[in-house]
Formats: sequence, structure tokens, C-alpha cells
Amino acid sequence: MRIRSSLALALVVSCVIPVVAQNQPPTPSATPTPSPQQGQKDEDDVVRITTNLVQVDAVVTGKDGKQVTDLRPEEVEIYEDGKLQKITNFSFIGSDVATSPKPAAQPGPVDKNAPPVPPVRLRPEQVRRTVALIVDDLGLSFESTAYVRSALKKFVDQQMQPGDLVAIIRTAGGMGALQQFTSDKRQLYAAIERVKWNPQGRGGIAAFAPLEGNPLAQAEAASGPLGASVDTGSGEDVDQFRESLLTVGTLGALRYVVRGMQELPGRKSILLVSDGIKIFNADDPTRSSRVLDALHNLTDLANRASVVIYTMDARGLQTLGLTAADSTTGFSAEQVEDQLSSRRAEYFESQNGLNYLARQTGGFPIFNNNDLIGGIKRVLEDQRGYYLIGYRPDDSTFDKVKGRTRFHKILIKVNRPGARVRSRTGFFGITDQQAAPAPRTPAEQLISALTSPFASGGIKLRLTSLYGNDQKAGSFLRSLLHIDARDLTFTDEPEGWHKAIIDVVAITFGDNGMIVDQLNRTHTIRLRGETYKQALENGFVYILTFPVKKPGAYQLRTAIRDSTSEHVGSAAQFIEVPNIGKNRLTLSGIVVSGTNATKPALNESGSQPQPSAGGPRQPSQDELEKSDPLAGPAVRRFKPGMIMQYAYVIYNATLDKATGHAQVQTQLRLFRDGKQVFIGRSQPLESQGQADYKRLAAGGALHLGTELIPGEYILQVVATDPAGKEKYRIATQWIDFEIVK
Repeated sequence: MRIRSSLALALVVSCVIPVVAQNQPPTPSATPTPSPQQGQKDEDDVVRITTNLVQVDAVVTGKDGKQVTDLRPEEVEIYEDGKLQKITNFSFIGSDVATSPKPAAQPGPVDKNAPPVPPVRLRPEQVRRTVALIVDDLGLSFESTAYVRSALKKFVDQQMQPGDLVAIIRTAGGMGALQQFTSDKRQLYAAIERVKWNPQGRGGIAAFAPLEGNPLAQAEAASGPLGASVDTGSGEDVDQFRESLLTVGTLGALRYVVRGMQELPGRKSILLVSDGIKIFNADDPTRSSRVLDALHNLTDLANRASVVIYTMDARGLQTLGLTAADSTTGFSAEQVEDQLSSRRAEYFESQNGLNYLARQTGGFPIFNNNDLIGGIKRVLEDQRGYYLIGYRPDDSTFDKVKGRTRFHKILIKVNRPGARVRSRTGFFGITDQQAAPAPRTPAEQLISALTSPFASGGIKLRLTSLYGNDQKAGSFLRSLLHIDARDLTFTDEPEGWHKAIIDVVAITFGDNGMIVDQLNRTHTIRLRGETYKQALENGFVYILTFPVKKPGAYQLRTAIRDSTSEHVGSAAQFIEVPNIGKNRLTLSGIVVSGTNATKPALNESGSQPQPSAGGPRQPSQDELEKSDPLAGPAVRRFKPGMIMQYAYVIYNATLDKATGHAQVQTQLRLFRDGKQVFIGRSQPLESQGQADYKRLAAGGALHLGTELIPGEYILQVVATDPAGKEKYRIATQWIDFEIVK
């Protein structure tokens, strides 16, 4: 399986891209931003550690557990290593996330067969909460995994609100598990389906292994040694070593996500759901250093990235006593008590790591509670607001002692009766710039962009992945990556030529986080004259195509680096490939392009005639000359009054036994900001004369009225097959586009 690629001007691609190269609807990939805030903005609203300023965030609650939002600077004291510091910066950053109204209930009965409403693409100013839910599938038991999956589904169904950007990330998935933050519940449901018990992890079947008698050991204890000695310690050593490595793996995955979140402004939150993290090994304390060092490094990075980590013990409330699964045959009462005592010690020790991680970063742990969805709610409610408190550090703060960096403890006190404060507990005596130096080599820069769960904006990119299926070649994905040429550095050459060199990396991951395909190339772009001017105005489209052997969820991550300026841009997209072989009604994605030709206008009320839903109309030469490259399938930026051509493919339509033709009905809907602004009449698809009835080409032309309000829209196609099975009679697909002045 090999990725094929090509680079073309947007003008060319928008006119000649084949109809069969359809697209799975692109998941919005806008970089998340924090909630609307009060107080200081921009560079002042993050945790900072510099030679001139140490600034930390803190949450203050009263006796009733509610946040205190009216503190004055004179009521707060901050200490570094026990020494009182003079506060130079003080502000409260507030949010209205806790008071958001729930969506109004729809009147009347709910039609389960109604086509779903496409998700709304959030604009930066609409984002109110950014939540990363990290599932430690390296440390979950089989039993806990089922509870976690159920809680995540309830969160998406019941607690996720408009304005939420959410990512569900697995610790065992590596870079392929870094899902783009999204408001698309369809994508989140797919991520939840990938949360499964990992038999190679450190979690067993249940929270604890049942007590089982050892006949050999019992017989030896009763009658003395039986022949040769039996070494039972080596197996335990291997298990303990393996467990410590897997624990470090969990912390490494967390570090991975925190480093990506470091790019975002403001205060960010992570909820880690796990069966526990052990820090200390009572039998061999030297083995604890590996886990403890990883914890120290992670908490320092989280504090510098302004990331608050909350932790939840997925095991819920445990009895810690004898259960029906335990077998005490052959045990004395003293031996049973020793086993139960060991179980209790192991349980509480496994919570120490979760407790430490949360307390050190300003969050809180959630233990001994079977209400996992309630725990998620507590974390969300804690996002109402926080204080930023800063002071000027002493010059000795960043001095090394015997060549080592010192750890400085931070303590914040609030002089108000009943007030409680949660904050970060300290930092290593190095500046943020020293702690996180910028990547230097080209490979480091590209890897840094690829491994971030957020899009990098050094070079503006727009990614659209198109799904298609061919009778001979099978399923394939064609991805259009639009590159803003104005972000590239062109050097002048003789005879009016301009040259830019870019490095391109693209990696496709399967639902297990493993790499399915990858591409790594360097391209030299040489342009001059009118072509150069058009490139700066309209950009380029980089086309990636690779076959797909198995249906399922995929993730494409791409990065572009300009060799001269060393600027990097990245983009990622979730793609769900349907199973065509199940013979269910399915739609490909929708390819759209626009021209400036004149046709009867469509206004938002839908009172104008519905455009033809037949096969895609071929543009005339006059329309090609009037076409707008930015209205092509890669960018989809239309002006009022333009004609939008749309095309898609219908798979597995049921043929009428009498006529041998399909009876599919198609309907067009337009949405803006989640509200339907147009719905067309349901029309029969003309299938006569098509070469492949299993793959029916469909489409039409839509005139965008001159009175359409500028903004982001969604075009949705609904196909209904009355002759198909009732459960699978309706299939939908959508594509987003933008109206600009």
C-alpha cells in the first residue's frame, strides 16, 4: 500500500477533479481556544516562568464548594520555598461554562428515522470549553473498561454542550491516538468504540486478582521442603519490572498530550481515567525512581504548559475484603489476613500516583466513587474560573546547586475564613525557554508538528479527505491539502523565476493507532509570471491518494515545512470508511466547486425552485473562464450569486425487480450555525443509462442567492431507498463551505 501524491495549482484542481473522487465529510479542525475570559488577555493569561516573572494559576472555593470570584490581592499570599513574595500580577479569569442552558427539548415525539443534523463547525470565539479525556488503556482492567466506555458515551450524550471541543485519547495508541479536538459527536463515538481492554497492559480481568491457594507452597509449609528448592521470586521481579515500564508508558503518553497542549493559550484541562499508578515498590525502593522521575518531569511540563490534570480511579468503590471470586482453600486465618492486607496496600499505593499527579498540577483526584459520569461533571464544573498570581523571582531562583537544577515549592494562602485554594505546588529553577527549546533540525520540526494534537499555523493549511470506491480498485481515500503560498518563502532566480522548497510528511493511522501508510518527500516549486501571481493569490493543492483495504476509522496527519523560513504547518482529519460489502445504502462524500455563471437565485427561505438532482452538470467553457479557484473542492469559499456544483455517488441502492432500476429519492438541505435555512423537495434519482447500478452517480447545481449572509454553511444530501431494509433506508452525507463577501 503506497500513498501517491501530486502538487497542482488550485485553479487546475477545482476544474478537473474527477467526480468519483468523493469525500467523507471533513471534520472541522480549528485549533481550540480557551473560553471567553475576563481580566488580562493574550500573553498574560498563561502560567509563566521567566527571569522576570513567575505566574501560577489557582482555584479558590468557599465552605459551600462554590468558587470564590471576588478576592482582592491583599487577601492572598504566595510563598516560594517558604519565603513570602511580593505579588506583582493579580487577576481573575472567568468563564460562563457552568451556566450554559441545555438545548431546548424538541416538541412532540422524536422521529428515530429522521436524518441526523450535521455537526456545527465552531468558530474560535464560540469555543467555551476544551476538554481532553485520556483513557489509560495501558492500565485499565477488563471490568473497568466497560464502565469507562459507558461513562464516556453518557458524557457525549448528556453533558457535552454547544461550544465544547473534546478529544478522547488512548495511552496505548501512540501518536496515532492523538485525535483532533472536535465538536462532532460522530467522531467522538468512533473514538469511544476504539477504547478496548488491552491484554498486554498492566490491568487484569478485574480490579484485583482473586485469592488462590498455592498447593506446592502450602504442602511445603506443612511438611518441609519437597526436593529441590522452588524460586518464586524471579517471576514476580519480571512482573514488577514490566508494570513499571507500562506505568512509565502511561506517563509518557500524558506527556505527549501535554506538550501538544502547550501551544494553546490559557488554562487547559486533562482528565486521566485509570485503574491506578503505583509510585513506590516496597520490596525494592530503587525501582521506584523510574516512575517517580517520570512523574516529576510530567508535572513540571504540565505546570509550564498551564495544563491542569484531574485523575479518576475507574475501579470505583471497592470492598477490599473477601469476595465470591476468592478461594481460601488451604489458607490459615493468618494467611488470609496477610493476603487481604497486601491487597489493601496495593490498592492504596496505586491511588498514590493519581493523587500526586492531580495535586501537583492544581487538579483533584476522584476516588472510591462508582458514579464515573458524575466525576466527569465535577471536572467540567471546575472550569468556571481561576486566579492568576505572579511575582518577580529572586536572581538565585535559577542558580544550580552542584550542577543540578533546584525544585522550588510554591504555596498560596488565602486570608478569608473558610476559603480553600488549589494550585500548582512548584517548579524547577529553569525558564520556560530553557525547559522547552525550539526544535532545531527539519526532522524535529516536522515531528513536533505531527505529534501535536492541534494544528500548527506557521503555514496555513486546509485538509479535506475524499472517500471513494471503484469496482476494480476498491475503496480509496483522496486527500486535498490546500497550502497558502503566501506563507512560503520564494527566492528570486534569473529570468524571473521564483523558487520555494517544502518538506511534506503525511501519516495515516488505523483505529488501533498503528501506521497504515506514510509519505515523506521534498518538493522544489519554481514559478514565474502570471502563474506565480495566481499561486500567491489562490495557493496550491497537494493531492494524496492511497487505497483502503479495510473499513473503519482512520486518521490522516500531515505537516508542511518551508525550508527557507523553517515555518511549519500541520493539519489532521478523522475519516470513517464505510463497509461497502454489507450491501447497505451508503453515500460517498460530496465534491463541490463554484462558478460565476448566472442562474435563478436561491434564498434562505427556500422559496426558489429546487435545482436538479440529476447527474453532475458539466461546466461550459464560459463558466470555466469565470470559475473561482478558491471555490474548488479543497477550499470551498463561495461568493453570493455563484453556482455551486455538487456531485456524489450512491452505493448499494436496491433495484426494482420489475424495472431493474433504482427507486432512490434524494433531498438537499442547507444549515448555518446548526439551523436549517433551506430544504429542497425530495426528487427521484434518474438511474437509467448508468453503467454501474451499485455505484450511481448523482449531483446537481445550486445557485447561491445574493442575499445569503456571509458565514459557514453545511450542505447535506439525504438519500432514501424505499425498497431497502427499513433500518438502512436512509443515508446522509455532508460537506462544509463558506460564504464570503
